[in-house]
Amino acid sequence: MDYYSIINKYYTDDDDLHSLLLKHSRQVADRCLQIAKKHPELPVDVQFLEEAAMLHDIGILRCNAPSICCHGTEPYIKHGLIGGQILRDEGCPRHARVAERHTGTGLTREQIERQHLPLPLDDFIPESLEEQIICYADKFYSKSRPDRILTVAEAAQSLEKFGSDGVRKFLDWAAQFE
Repeated sequence: MDYYSIINKYYTDDDDLHSLLLKHSRQVADRCLQIAKKHPELPVDVQFLEEAAMLHDIGILRCNAPSICCHGTEPYIKHGLIGGQILRDEGCPRHARVAERHTGTGLTREQIERQHLPLPLDDFIPESLEEQIICYADKFYSKSRPDRILTVAEAAQSLEKFGSDGVRKFLDWAAQFE
């Protein structure tokens, strides 16, 4: 699969958002590939891991987050769901699952309901090892500060807004993947 052709179908080359998406996605993909290389005992599909990491945030273009050059109409929390739909439309259902499940350390139906999030009442939890690695790697890079790499402690702290279960899950992943 040529993930660049999918990205370029939705983003223009001269767009600031295109550059930001590519930078962030490459950072996440490279960290995922480092994890796979460091842990050959993990049964991951490395090609899929890179592709899905490059495509996990494709839905940001339809969201309203001007601070990161997103000038769409949807709330940013929906970028994973939007990306999932785009990737399903492109014939990439496995990649779509990654996009839908990478927010925080995943979102449960209960969290969505309790926080009144504008998402379907469903569980969006990373299940496969590739989904977990991408979700984990994503937490180290912010699109609002693209040149900064968070430490494990800083990334864990940034997840506190999603609750202590998410922080514990992230720290468990850190123990497994670092």
